[in-house]
This record gives sequence, C-alpha cells and structure tokens, in this order.
Amino acid sequence: MQAGLHPSRCCGYAARMSGDYDIRLLGEGCIDSPVDSTVFVEEADRILVDASVASCRDCDGNPPSLEKAGPRKKLFFDPAQTRVAIVTCGGLCPGLNDVIRGIVMVSWYQYGIRKIMGIRYGYEGLVHGKHEPMELTPEVVEDIHQDGGSKLGSSRGHQDMSAMVDFLEHNKIDILYAIGGDGTQRGALQIAQEISNRNLPIGVVGVPKTIDNDIALTDRTFGFETAVAASQNAIRGAHMEAKGALNGVGLVKLMGRHSGFVAVHASLASSDVNMVLVPEAPFSLDRVMAYLEGRLTNKSHAVVVIAEGAGQDLLEVDGVDASGNKRLGDIGPFMKAAILAHFKGVGMPTTVKYIDPSYIIRSAPATPNDSVFCFQLAGNAVHAGMTGRTALVISELNGKFVHVPTELAIGKRKQVDTSSLLWQSVLDNTGQPRMLASEGV
Repeated sequence: MQAGLHPSRCCGYAARMSGDYDIRLLGEGCIDSPVDSTVFVEEADRILVDASVASCRDCDGNPPSLEKAGPRKKLFFDPAQTRVAIVTCGGLCPGLNDVIRGIVMVSWYQYGIRKIMGIRYGYEGLVHGKHEPMELTPEVVEDIHQDGGSKLGSSRGHQDMSAMVDFLEHNKIDILYAIGGDGTQRGALQIAQEISNRNLPIGVVGVPKTIDNDIALTDRTFGFETAVAASQNAIRGAHMEAKGALNGVGLVKLMGRHSGFVAVHASLASSDVNMVLVPEAPFSLDRVMAYLEGRLTNKSHAVVVIAEGAGQDLLEVDGVDASGNKRLGDIGPFMKAAILAHFKGVGMPTTVKYIDPSYIIRSAPATPNDSVFCFQLAGNAVHAGMTGRTALVISELNGKFVHVPTELAIGKRKQVDTSSLLWQSVLDNTGQPRMLASEGV
C-alpha cells in the first residue's frame, strides 16, 4: 500500500473517465473480492443502449453500450476497513426502506462491512450539527421493508456542498449511497465533483428514485410499479361514484410532473378510464368538454385520470420549490371546477367526484415485485461502490442491470411518446380522440 493512503483503499487515487458511457474510477482494484466467484461480472461485459438491429447498422462495430452491473473480482476498497453512508432525499416513494435494507444486508453479509451510517433527513444530515446520524445493522433494518416511508427520513432543498464533503471526510466515509430522484442525483454529482476537486478517494453511487419513472436510460424506477398498483383503488372508487349518479364524472389526479407514465399505466391496468390527460399531450378545455359531453350523452358517466403536470398552460403559477423544481398549479381542483362550470352552462346536470390519492400512494410499502427490484438495485449499488466506481446510478436497461453515468441519467427526462404503441393503447382502451389540443398546438 502506498504511503499516506486510507487503509480501506488501494492502488492510489486516479479518477478517470473516457467516453460518454464510461464510468469514473477512483483507482484500479487490487483487493480480492469475498463474493462468491460464480457470480462475477467481467469488466468487458457491456449492455447495448439500443437493443434493436437497426441501431447497430451504422455503428462501425462499436454501438453505444453501458457497463453491466454486478460484483467484480477485484475491489478498490478493503471491506474490513470500509465505512459507508446512506442518504434518502426528496419526496417519499414506495421502496425506500427496501433499498436501505438491501444496501445494509449486502454490505454486511457479502462484504463484511461493519461501519454503515444512516444519514438523517436527506442532505441536511450531511451538514455537521444538523441531524445525528444513526448506525445501521441487519438488526436495525430487519423489518423496515414492511413499512412505507424512509427509516432515515428525507428532506428537500440544497445544502452547502463544501460542508457536506467536509462531513464525509471528517467521518472517514468511503462510499456515499444517494437514494433519490433527479434533484438528488444532481446533488450527488455535485458532491462527487467537489470530492474530485479535493482529490479525495470517496465514491458516490446513486439509486434513482422516482414514482414518475422519468429517469433516462432506465426501463423503470423503483416505486413506479407500486404506484400503478396503488392507483387502482382510487380509479375503482371514481368509477363507482361516477356510475352511481346520472352524468357522474370521476376525476382522479395521479403523480407525474413532466411524464405521464403512472397515469398511462394505471389507466391501462384499470380499463375503467375514459380519458387520460398527461403533460406530453396538450389539450384544450373546449375539446375535452366536447368529448365528455358525448361520453355522458351515450353512457351517463365518465372517469378521467389526469397527471399532476398536465394542463399547466391553463394555470398561472410562478416560482420554484425547495428542490428547484418549477411550481405546479393544482390541475385537479381546476379541472373539477371547469367541468362543473361547463355542464352548468350547457344545461346538463352533472356531479364530479374528485380523488387525489398522491400521499397515500407515496407512503405505501412496495409491492412484492417492486421490493425484489429494490433489493437488486441496492445490491448492484454496493458492488459498484466497492470497486471504486463513482458518479453513477444503477439502472435496469433492456432487462439487465447497468451502470449509467449520473450526468447522462439526469441530462434528459424520459417521457411518454405520444406517437408510440403505448399511447395508442391508451387511445384504444379509453376511446378518447388522439387530438385534444386546439388547432396548431
């Protein structure tokens, strides 16, 4: 070991990155991994970004690809000396506790790590003196996956970058696991950059969390499947309320600031929905009301699902929230009032039952399949961290777990393609017209 190196590290500090899809390394691994040798992933194993044949026709034999995630033969950090920290940030999401538990269990039992620090209340807890961290062990996290929310608590908002890295350095943290959405991962990238500026061998590994499923280069994010499943009760209730009254309208608002995946999948799973409004498909009130008039005339009831970020051009809201996101107008009550006003104006008696299950869904425990997914994300995050990889997030892409550079994951938002077969399925299932926007929009 070179003189002056932290005892948990080997082979020096040499952060490097070459190519858009390559991952930064703190240094070369020289410590044998204690993980079962039958599951090792070779360094050369990569997964295509686009798995279609067409994408490879003009790529000169070197199509865009990402590192396959999983345990490696050689580690950068010595497990016996390694200290890690886990932080959860942003809004609550089903599966947060599952990921925390997974990181603890894999760190403890696969690698023998005995110093695992839980950071309280998001990035606030990385500022010395704000919140006392908690020690995490298998006993502490044994049952937390059965509950919604986060064992560590969460928060929104920016913190002093220098102070957070001071905290990591003072507590001799080798790896920080950041669990959160695009704002959290943007902060994690800034932390990694400050670490790099100081030439410190500390890894930062992200596990992307967003119910909206809007992170780039990933098939799905944890919490999304649970949100779709938990939405069914709200939609079912809206349907029963709508059918229970002449010209009844059930209106359900679901998560989706910029991407309507939850609204789309929840509506397809239900098949009781007659109109889906998402941020990706602009609409005019005139065309929405014309469609609803026809629906109520023919069927005497209707169910509308709207994503929270839809129709924002109809509302006047300024400013940003604590996470730096543009503030959204509350489209649910607005649409309820607009529907009632329209049908009063045309002389058609109508009732509207409005349901917003957002906080019930966000705080729910993960479904079994989502819980499995969370544990796999967590395990792969630990494997990546122990090899000295940094400034990355763990993703599932084309059915395989991969390492995605954080700057790519947050660089572009994934959205519903309204020219895709997925959106066509929505139109087929609801009967709504493709064009709900005014001419020229």
